[in-house]
Amino acid sequence: QVQPVESGGGLVLAGGSLTLSCTGSRRTFNNYAVGWFRQAPGKEREFVSAINWSGGSRYYGDSVMGRFTTSRDNAENTVHLQMNSLKPEDTAVYYCAAKYTLGSSIYYVTAREYDYWGRGTQVTVSS
Repeated sequence: QVQPVESGGGLVLAGGSLTLSCTGSRRTFNNYAVGWFRQAPGKEREFVSAINWSGGSRYYGDSVMGRFTTSRDNAENTVHLQMNSLKPEDTAVYYCAAKYTLGSSIYYVTAREYDYWGRGTQVTVSS
């Protein structure tokens, strides 16, 4: 098992940038596909991005395409979410999730596919 832990959330002005990090509790975190999701008050959890175990395959939700970039540093057991041109509608709790996929290029875009979840980090974008 691996326990993802998010960090890097905070308050930022519209148009600004933030970088979130998701660190796995085990050195085998590089065997996992990782997804980012977000949930705003009163709304359903929304897919943000996904990356496969090697970082060679990535996918983004329509609302963040072209503004957010996900990457990973397997030597540091960490996945990053670089968020640029932030908008007030990006305000949400951001969650990192992981699923064991050693040797596969697959990634997942639905929350139910992931087995391990972090507790989330708050991102607030003010206008």
